[in-house]
Amino acid sequence: MENLLLCGRCKSSFYCSKEHQKQHWKKHKQVCKETPQQRDRPAEDKASAATGGGHSRPQAPEAVNGQRTCQTPGPPNPSGQRVRGEVDKGEEPAAGPLPDTMLSSQVEPGPHGQSGSGSQKLVLEYIVPCINKHGICVVDNFLGEEKGDSILREVKELHLSGRFTDGQLVNQKGDSSKDIRGDQITWVDGKEPGCAQIGLLMSNMDDLIRHCNGKLGTYNINGRTKAMVACYPGKGTGYVRHVDNPNGDGRCVTCIYYLNKSWNAQVQGGVLRIFPEGKLQFADIEPKFDRLLLFWSDRRNPHEVQPSFATRYAITVWYFDADERTRAKDKYLTGEKGVKVELNKPSEHSLKED
Repeated sequence: MENLLLCGRCKSSFYCSKEHQKQHWKKHKQVCKETPQQRDRPAEDKASAATGGGHSRPQAPEAVNGQRTCQTPGPPNPSGQRVRGEVDKGEEPAAGPLPDTMLSSQVEPGPHGQSGSGSQKLVLEYIVPCINKHGICVVDNFLGEEKGDSILREVKELHLSGRFTDGQLVNQKGDSSKDIRGDQITWVDGKEPGCAQIGLLMSNMDDLIRHCNGKLGTYNINGRTKAMVACYPGKGTGYVRHVDNPNGDGRCVTCIYYLNKSWNAQVQGGVLRIFPEGKLQFADIEPKFDRLLLFWSDRRNPHEVQPSFATRYAITVWYFDADERTRAKDKYLTGEKGVKVELNKPSEHSLKED
């Protein structure tokens, strides 16, 4: 899964070597088709690709503390997608309300007509291997610019409506929440007036997770939270190093969708820095427009949002492991100390299809 070669004709199959590509050509040529961009290539380039010898290197990887990230080898799916809290102060970050939510089965095609089978291919060939190996996975161009724009418009309207409140912590031990996290948030399920496109995003996230289920570690993912729509209003606001689920509340996978056009991290900051457990390297994820980030929610991935100097939008959904969520509820109901599960909120949504 590292330093892979990309088929120069269809741009949809990756190989570990030119020899491997030639060996696979007899089968691959039956489905290998030119992209519109490839049709405009010079004839000699087409001839090379058509013989099974054509290939190109994937886009250069982003630096992760001097190391390549797991997004380097990620094969794109048929839609053209590029695949790529424990707080230091002792505070535990609140996930806000944690209603279990039924995963929607109403998924529209991706930016270039992606189907359910395309989504499944993306999951099986890249997302599952990447998360299981690295604990982190990045998918760029997740929905396409048009759908991303429509989601961004809804988020901005929500922000202007005054529905956002300051992000809170489960426990406050004298410190102000703003000293730890500077975001403003609201929770939506995608069915509220003016949130249809956010609902579409959640449906597409659900579709990916449904294809992942049973393949991510030993988890049995059966539900999720509502979507937390967050805004860092600039002025150096961020979120100190923390873990989303330090105490077994049921969350196993964090999914974050970014909505920041033409984001320049060198000037605007706002990078999500992840410190994978047991590794010397850290991973810097820029909050780029139409980028989806997935990572383990537990202590394996402490992370921080570095100071943002421009308005920064993101939408986060957490997915539940069935067994851990049940244990967390039982501990909460029996009054066991240290359990931070908010059960007095609207019922959680399950993963079973409508």
